[in-house]
Amino acid sequence: MTGHKLGSMKPLIPGETIAALAPAREDQSLHDEILTRLRDHIVEGNIPDGGRIPERQLCEMLGISRTPLREALKVLAAEGLIELLPNRGARVRQLSERDLSELFDVMGGLEALAGRLACETISDAEIAEIERLHYEMYGFYLHRDMHGYFRVNQLIHQKIVEASRNATLLAAYAGFAGRIRRIRYAANFARRRERWGEAMREHEAILEALRRRAGSELADILFAHLRNKRAAAVEHLA
Repeated sequence: MTGHKLGSMKPLIPGETIAALAPAREDQSLHDEILTRLRDHIVEGNIPDGGRIPERQLCEMLGISRTPLREALKVLAAEGLIELLPNRGARVRQLSERDLSELFDVMGGLEALAGRLACETISDAEIAEIERLHYEMYGFYLHRDMHGYFRVNQLIHQKIVEASRNATLLAAYAGFAGRIRRIRYAANFARRRERWGEAMREHEAILEALRRRAGSELADILFAHLRNKRAAAVEHLA
C-alpha cells in the first residue's frame, strides 16, 4: 500500500486549537483599548463641539494606522458621540439646549424605569458591587479626581440599568447615553463644589433605596437626579 501512513500524521493537540484563537482575542483587546482611549479623549473635551476629528493626529497619538482608527470611529458614531461625514471624515456631535433637555428627560425616564425593575430582580451580590463602586466614587470625590469620579459614576448607573434584566431597555439606554456622555462629563467638571456635594448625597439616597429594594422611591430619586444633571448641563452649555 502506498501513500502516507496514518501513524505518521501529527495528531491535533487541543491546546493548539485554543492557541489559534489567541490572535483574535489580542485583536479584540487592542480594539477595546483604542476605543476606550479615543472615547475618553473626545469626552474630556480635547476636540471642540462640532470639531472635525483629526485622524492623522489621532493615529500618531494612539500609534495605529487609519484602519483601526476608523473602525473605532464607527463604534463612536453608533454610540452617538460623533457624526460620520460622507467622504469627509467625522466630527464631534454638537447638541443644542433643546437637544439636551429632551435627551436628559428621556434618560431620566429610562433610569427611573430601570430602577423600578431592578428592585424586583437585583441580587444581593449586585447590590454589594454597586455599594463598592459607590465608596470608590466617594474616594475620587474627596480627592477631586474628576476622571475617576465620572468613570465610576457612569458604571453605577450602568449597573442599575443592567440589573433591570430588560435587554430592550438596556439597548435604548446605551443609545442615548453615548449622545450625552461628553456634556455629562463637562457639566460634572464645571460643577460648583456644593452641587457636587448634592450629587453625592443623591447617590447615597439611590444606594439606600436600592438596598431596601424600594422601587417607586428609587425611580423618583433617579428621575430627579437626571433632572439635576440636565440643569447642570444646560447651564454649562449656556
